[in-house]
Amino acid sequence: MLKNPTLVLITLMMGTSMAAIDSSIVNVSLPVIRHQFNVGLDEVEWVITAYMISFTLFIPLISFMKNRIGYFYLYAISVAVFTAGSLLCSLSHSLPMLVIARVIQAGGGGAITPTSLAILSETFPQEKRGSAIGWWGLGNVMGPALGPTLGGVLTHYFGWESVFYVNIPIGIATILMTYRYLSFLRDQPRSKPSFDIRGFTWFALFIVAVQYTVSTISKKKEVPETVAGCIAVASFLYLYIRSARRPQPLLDLAVFRSGDFVHSAIIVVIRSVALFGGMFFLPFLLQGLLGYTTIQSGLLMLPNALMMLVARPYAGKKADQGLIRNISVLGILLVSLSMYLFSRLDVGTTILMIVLPMLVRGLGISFLVAPVSTALLNSVSIQQTATATSMNSLLQQLGGSIGIAVFGVLHQFIYSHYLTKYSAPQAEHFALQDGFVVSAVVIALALIPAIRLPEKRVIRVKENSPA
Repeated sequence: MLKNPTLVLITLMMGTSMAAIDSSIVNVSLPVIRHQFNVGLDEVEWVITAYMISFTLFIPLISFMKNRIGYFYLYAISVAVFTAGSLLCSLSHSLPMLVIARVIQAGGGGAITPTSLAILSETFPQEKRGSAIGWWGLGNVMGPALGPTLGGVLTHYFGWESVFYVNIPIGIATILMTYRYLSFLRDQPRSKPSFDIRGFTWFALFIVAVQYTVSTISKKKEVPETVAGCIAVASFLYLYIRSARRPQPLLDLAVFRSGDFVHSAIIVVIRSVALFGGMFFLPFLLQGLLGYTTIQSGLLMLPNALMMLVARPYAGKKADQGLIRNISVLGILLVSLSMYLFSRLDVGTTILMIVLPMLVRGLGISFLVAPVSTALLNSVSIQQTATATSMNSLLQQLGGSIGIAVFGVLHQFIYSHYLTKYSAPQAEHFALQDGFVVSAVVIALALIPAIRLPEKRVIRVKENSPA
């Protein structure tokens, strides 16, 4: 039994929130960074995309590192690397320097969320796991929710560099709390598994090929796109076959034998594609033709965070009661509605009509994340917990990076279309509006797997049972 479950949970939430907040705190500063470095929208998006790709590449190493050094040192080192990377980001004086620093930062950030979720899942009893995930997820989601507001305030008063400085005191405090409240994890048994170098190489090839394919669509390079697409498919098939044959594969894809895991994973991917892709453009919409300042646009996103603060624990309790399918469906519908409402924002729109979709989105995300995460974790055995949490983060980041790339390409196509009829600022505005309409449709597709989720308490697979 845990001696300090609340403090353990707070320690895990702090690290997770710090990593999660970085996925959105930069967004509201992107227009300022773009202007300072004098680059295009397709170039500045690499500040986000490079982080997400590197984040994704590190995730498969988590299970290997966990067996080698244990959860305690893995979590502490990850937080330390992330904090150091944040310092380098704040000292960057060019876009390439910033992108490289973001890659280093992701080297630590890639392990924080899945490691903390795995610790939570293995240390908290099942009857309290849903509530614990609800509170932990509050930190995981409140980070991105508060990020734009905090980023807007910091950028307005102290410049965009300050959005990275804020991670340093939080990171130091998290490391100290880790040594104080997670020290019981030092007794965790360790092993020395061999590292699947060939599997990791093919996995990296798969990620890079997928990202290259979606990011070069607008450049109309049919041959390179086709080759990259074929490489991505071949790499995935090789990984799947290798996973089935190798005793200790890089990624244990056997978790996909569980129907509940597959349905939950599909929802995670669709949600990430739509949310990361659509929300990437929100600061540009608010700070574009609508004329809001950096701090104003950040404050306008605050209601989204406040709604999550209220609704997220409630969703976690309902997940404990086994109410997963209906709440998830409601969450998807609310998020889709919020995206459509964002597409209606125009010159002259009242503050109330901007706050409304923020509230709807916060409620929808709260209902969507905790039940799906609970269903995903309860669908696998104890031995597969680390793999399941890693796969959850991997799918989320991969979906997000693909979403940003795809929506960036879509934006260029729509912008070029409107540019023949309207001025550049108007064309940009209309293209951003249409992007949210597409995002609303994409997130609605998650209803298909959501209706297959369980609607009663899911009994966790026994330790000695197959997945």
